[in-house]
Amino acid sequence: MLSSLEVLKKYWNFDSFRSIQLEIIEAVLSGKDTFGIMPTGGGKSICFQLPALMSDGICIVVSPLIALMKDQVANLQKKGIKAIALTGGISSDETIDLLDNCEFGNYKFLYLSPERLQSDWILERLKNLKVNLIAIDEAHCVSQWGHDFRPAYLKIAVLKDFFPNIPFIALTASATNRVQDDVVVQLKLSNPLIFKKSFSRANLAYMVFEVEDKLFRISQILRKNPESSIIYVRNRKSCLDVSQQLTTLGIQTTYYHGGLSHKEKDTNMQLWLTDVKQVIVATNAFGMGIDKSNVKTVIHIQLPENIENYYQEAGRAGRNGEKAFAILLVSPSDSIQSEKQFLASLPEVSYVKEVYIKLCNYFQIAYGEGINEQFLFNLNHFCGKYSFPVVKTYNAIQFLDRQSILTLSQEFSNKISLKFIISSKEVIRFMSLHPQYESIILTILRSYPGIYELQTAINTDFVAKKTNLTNDQIIQALTFLKQQEIVEFLEKSNDSKLIFNDVREDEKTINRVTKFLNNQNQLKRNQFQSVLYYINQKNQCKNKLILEYFGEISTQDCGICSYCVYKLKPKKVNSNLSEKILKLLKINEMDSREIEKITKSTSEEVIFAIQGLLESKKIIIQNNNLYRIIH
Repeated sequence: MLSSLEVLKKYWNFDSFRSIQLEIIEAVLSGKDTFGIMPTGGGKSICFQLPALMSDGICIVVSPLIALMKDQVANLQKKGIKAIALTGGISSDETIDLLDNCEFGNYKFLYLSPERLQSDWILERLKNLKVNLIAIDEAHCVSQWGHDFRPAYLKIAVLKDFFPNIPFIALTASATNRVQDDVVVQLKLSNPLIFKKSFSRANLAYMVFEVEDKLFRISQILRKNPESSIIYVRNRKSCLDVSQQLTTLGIQTTYYHGGLSHKEKDTNMQLWLTDVKQVIVATNAFGMGIDKSNVKTVIHIQLPENIENYYQEAGRAGRNGEKAFAILLVSPSDSIQSEKQFLASLPEVSYVKEVYIKLCNYFQIAYGEGINEQFLFNLNHFCGKYSFPVVKTYNAIQFLDRQSILTLSQEFSNKISLKFIISSKEVIRFMSLHPQYESIILTILRSYPGIYELQTAINTDFVAKKTNLTNDQIIQALTFLKQQEIVEFLEKSNDSKLIFNDVREDEKTINRVTKFLNNQNQLKRNQFQSVLYYINQKNQCKNKLILEYFGEISTQDCGICSYCVYKLKPKKVNSNLSEKILKLLKINEMDSREIEKITKSTSEEVIFAIQGLLESKKIIIQNNNLYRIIH
C-alpha cells in the first residue's frame, strides 16, 4: 500500500504537504472525526480526497457550490479517479443511474448538494454504499452564525445515524470561534480533532487607502507592481467598465463574471493564468478552485459585505510566499453610501414573500404544484416586468436558494430547441452516409419523442453524457445538421436556471423560514459594521484587526500593512505645502490630483499634508471628493 506522501506525489505531483494537511489526513485515516479550519489556498480538498483514495469504498462529499463540485469532479476524472456529482436539477431516472454507478461501478467520490439529503429515498440509497469517509465542505454553512447559513446543512447530521463508525471531516476557510463551536454541535461530531491553521499571512500586506480617483490609483499600483493581479468589483457592469478603462490605459486586462459562457470564461481565465494578461477584473463569481501562486496584488474597489469574503478573496494573493498586497480602495463617501445601499438591499419578510409569489406567477406555477420544475431565468427581465430593484431581488432569491425553496444556478446556459425537418426515412439515409453522427441522432430521437412535429427543448449535457462526447462536440454536430437542412436548430442564451424544490404554498412556504431571514439580516448588519470598523480604524495594525475578527490574538504589529507603513515612515511636516494648499483652496475647491499638479508635489506629500489639515479641522472633504476650507 502506498504511503500518504506517495499518493500525494502520484496524483497531485507534490513532493510535500502544506501546513497541517498531513496531520488532518492522519487523523482521518485513524478513523477520527476531524474539523479543519484552513484559510483559502490551504489545500482543503486534498485533506479528504487523499485519505479517501487510501481506503476501500466511496467518499461522500457534501458541498453547496455546484460549480466547485463540477470543477473538482472534472479534476479527479482527469487524474483517472472515478467521481460523480449529484446536483439539483437532475431527474429521478438520472439520479437512480448515478447512484447505481456509485454502488456497483467502483466510484471513489460522490459529490452531493445538501438539498439532496432532504430526499428520503436518496438517503435510503446512500445506506447501500460502502462509505469510507463523509466530507463536509464549506462547513460554516451549518451554523446560523455563519456568513452563509443554509438550513439544508442541518440534515447532514442524519448521516451520522446511518454511518456511526465512519469518520466525518468538516472543512471551512473562515469561521469565528462561535461558528466553530456550532459546527461541532450541529454535525454531531464525536470528540473531533480540531486543526486550525493561523489566519495570519506574514507575506500579505493589507492596505486601506482613501482616494478620490480610484482608477488613477489602480493604474499607479499596477504599474508599480506589474505582476499578476486581481481586481474585485461588485457587479458585471463594473467588471466590464473597469476592464475597458484599464485596457485603454495600456494595461493588459481581461474580465470574468457569472454571465459569461463557459468558452468565454475559459478563454479569459487562460489569458490570465498564462500571464498573457496582467489583470483580471472579476465579480465574486471568480476564484473557486483557482490556485495561481504568483498573484502579486488583489485590489477591491468597493466595500465587501463581510470580513469572511474579503479575507478569502484577498488571500488569493501571495500564495508563492513572496510579498504581496491586499488593497482596499475607499473614497471618502464610500462608508455612508455603501451602508445605505447595503441596508436598502436587505430583503424583509414581506418582500421575500412578494418575490416568491411573483416568481411562481412569472413561470405560471399553480398553487400546490411546481416541485422539481426547472426554468431558464433572466433576473433583469424578471425585475423589469415587476419594477423590482435588482440587487434586493437577487438577495431575496439567494435567500430562497439557501433555504432550499429554490435552486438558483448562475452558470451561463444555452436553451437549445430542435426540430427534424426531413422524414424519418431520410434521417436513416443521412446516418448511413454520416455514421459519425448516428449516436447523437439516435439519442435525441429516443429521448425526445415529438421532435418531428414540434420545436423541442433539448439538454445538450444529457445528450453528451449518453454519447460519451463533450457538450462542444454536440453543438458542433447540431450546427452541421442545421447546415445540411436536417434540423431546425435555435439557440437562446440565458445566464441562470431556476429550480423549484417544493410545491407552491405562498405564505406557508415563506412563514416557515421567517426566523432565518430575520437572523440572517441582523447577522449581515453586524458583519458589515465589522467591515466599516476595519476600514475606519486608523490606530491599529490591519493584520491584527483581521486576526481579532477570527478570534486570533496577535501581540505584534505586522510591519507591512498600511497602518504599520504609515506609522514607521518618518514624518516630514512640510508647513509650506500645507500653506500652499490652504491658499489654493481659498481660490477654488480641488481634489488631491489637482493639488499635486499645481504644487508639483508627490502624492504621498500631498496626502500627508491634507491629512494634517483634515485632522486640524482646517479643511473638509465633500461628497464630490473635492476639498474646501472650513470658514
